[in-house]
Amino acid sequence: MPAFGAAAAADADVIVVGHGLAGLVAAAELVAAGRKVLLLDQEPEASLGGQAFWSFGGLFFVDSDEQRLMGVRDSYDLAWQDWLGTAGFDRGITDPAGQDYWAYKWAQAYVQFAAGEKRSWLAGLGLQWFPMVGWAERGGGVADGPGNSVPRFHVTWGTGPAIVEPFEKKVRAGVAAGKVVFKFRHRVDEVVVTNGAVTGVRGAILEASTVARGKPSSRTAIGSFDLKAPVVIVASGGIGANHDLIRQNWPARLGKAPTTMITGVPAHVDGRMLAITQTAGGRVVNPDRMWHYTEGLRNWDPIWPGHGIRILPGPSSMWFDATGKRFAAPDWPGYDTLHTLGSITASGYDYSWFVTTQKIVDKEFALSGSEQNPDLTNKNLWLLLSRIWQTPGPIQKFQQYGADFVKAATLPELVAGMNRVAGNNLIKLDALTRQIEARDREMDNAYSKDAQVMGIRNALSYPGDVLGRTAAAHRFLSTDAEALVAVKLNVLTRKTLGGLQTNLQGQVLNAAGTPVPGLYAAGEAAGFGGGGVHGYRSLEGTFLGGCLFSGRAAGRAAAAATGS
Repeated sequence: MPAFGAAAAADADVIVVGHGLAGLVAAAELVAAGRKVLLLDQEPEASLGGQAFWSFGGLFFVDSDEQRLMGVRDSYDLAWQDWLGTAGFDRGITDPAGQDYWAYKWAQAYVQFAAGEKRSWLAGLGLQWFPMVGWAERGGGVADGPGNSVPRFHVTWGTGPAIVEPFEKKVRAGVAAGKVVFKFRHRVDEVVVTNGAVTGVRGAILEASTVARGKPSSRTAIGSFDLKAPVVIVASGGIGANHDLIRQNWPARLGKAPTTMITGVPAHVDGRMLAITQTAGGRVVNPDRMWHYTEGLRNWDPIWPGHGIRILPGPSSMWFDATGKRFAAPDWPGYDTLHTLGSITASGYDYSWFVTTQKIVDKEFALSGSEQNPDLTNKNLWLLLSRIWQTPGPIQKFQQYGADFVKAATLPELVAGMNRVAGNNLIKLDALTRQIEARDREMDNAYSKDAQVMGIRNALSYPGDVLGRTAAAHRFLSTDAEALVAVKLNVLTRKTLGGLQTNLQGQVLNAAGTPVPGLYAAGEAAGFGGGGVHGYRSLEGTFLGGCLFSGRAAGRAAAAATGS
């Protein structure tokens, strides 16, 4: 429990640093318990909700109503098997001093949450989900290895903004009731520790900013602050926009860090609070574990610097390295992101290629981000249904204006376009033709030795994929293909999988494994729980869920710790 010697002089019961999803959830729990909260963030009010606002809104549920509707049989045991095979925990699971000791416990608790009250809790807040469950991260090809054995990616009706909304409402109600004070443009530079216990935060007040959500804001300081509270919850996010920190922590097992990367999060996701909290006694674990996407597009209409958008692919596009060599198993669209990232860096280049057809683009391509899915985000059913007969508008715009798409009627034209976009002559027509023709021959029978083709046919046995995510099997070099398309894919930075090590109450632990009195963490700053609930890989739909679960746990524990 925190020390409360200075409680009489406190400005609040709890200070929450970071007004993203985890911070809002924690603050909502504190308000429900009657606590007084200061909610600080270096960004202006326009960015309330943080990265969650920009998300596709995918959530990981186990044995949900939506799964059963689609004929998917799931269970806690199967999900836990998949989580363990995906996470690959190997750093002291049974050792209280181990980096994975609490991560493993958080993972176990989270999968139980996803198989239990998670859906009903969120449904009680008014959330709904699109009935066709997506099948992300299909894995490496063995039952106990990485990947989801069944579809578990539930897209929220309203995407990320809909997930933020109920918690923002609760916190704003707390403001109206005098329980919460927003402190926008308050950049924390120090977590204050007095006699071994946290007693508040200090930092700089930044000049007012009217920039739109996601746009970089000024860092000009106009003053300072010193705020006191017996509990501080750090919910400040990860390092996804800080390429220097990403390269500093890049693991040797993934090869050389890419020279060029595009950025999947706003510039304020800078990782500052990790080092600041470490200085206050917190332990950062698993900093070399991170989650970057391999299917990044340069945004033709960027919001933040280096803004990239991820293609959420179906299973049918062929994937080649920068030289035109087809990747082997399990490096196919939507199967094993981490393995594919390693294969891309091993190629000696920072990018790779999808070669596909317009028919596949129309049926299988979706884009990450709430702003790239106006039908789902705005809950426009008619616009959503229009995906059945037309290419979604955002995809059309990327094909028309984006720098990474090539469309051609013939393979020689496509190769010429690929080399033009890449600025080199690495793609050879003969080699590409041979590989595509070999794949096309595999389409003539119901049987195949090509594992990707087998995966396509597996997808076509799932109604959700047939309806919305997998094109009918066809040859690329045929009139059925409509047109050939190539897409230059960039490495897209996104999530920090390691972070501040916390116990199941969200208390930040020190190097000795004991809680730092008064210090809590949640969300990406805590590796979504325990300093790395995902281990080495994510099953997808688990980042927002990790913010919800860890924010709730930290908020409830902090409320209990500050009770009278």
